[in-house]
Amino acid sequence: MKNFHLPLPEQTYKELRAEAERAQVPATTLAREAIDIWLRQQWKKTRHDAIASYARQMAGTEFDLDPALEAAGVEHLLKSGKARK
Repeated sequence: MKNFHLPLPEQTYKELRAEAERAQVPATTLAREAIDIWLRQQWKKTRHDAIASYARQMAGTEFDLDPALEAAGVEHLLKSGKARK
């Protein structure tokens, strides 16, 4: 474990302390968890963006998704009610 000094705006500091007191956990634990969650979200976004970029680059090439397979997948999602926007 490494220590990291992080100056916070007064309001953020007060809110962090209040939440820590309410949850009965150290403020450093809450801050660590919040940073961990944010870093995981950033990693997922980076992965998503890389996959989306690859898909755009491969669109229309021999590496693009097979149209019949894509249609079957869309049909399945629509029938199962799991289609997303």
